[in-house]
Amino acid sequence: MDPRTAFDLRDEVQFLDVRENDEWDAGHIEGSAHIPMDSVPDRLDQIDRGRPVVAVCRSGRRSGLVAAHLSRAGFTVHNMTGGLEQWEAEGLPLTGRRTQAG
Repeated sequence: MDPRTAFDLRDEVQFLDVRENDEWDAGHIEGSAHIPMDSVPDRLDQIDRGRPVVAVCRSGRRSGLVAAHLSRAGFTVHNMTGGLEQWEAEGLPLTGRRTQAG
């Protein structure tokens, strides 16, 4: 799912950010859940099975792996193509502390 579509559906889906803590702290989609990729298999009970999931990472690679895992576990899930890099490029809002890469 592309970022603009995900943003437009934000009231109907749940965002699952699978990045590491420092990435999350640098900015994230408001209202998203944060479960780092390596923790997802042990924390499936923290994800609402009643709402579609949009898996998110920086570029879409890690979230694609998580989306495949969640799909096998019976979730309705989409990978956000282009990740937060594309989200930001489209001017969509982020919340949280922002840092500049040096």
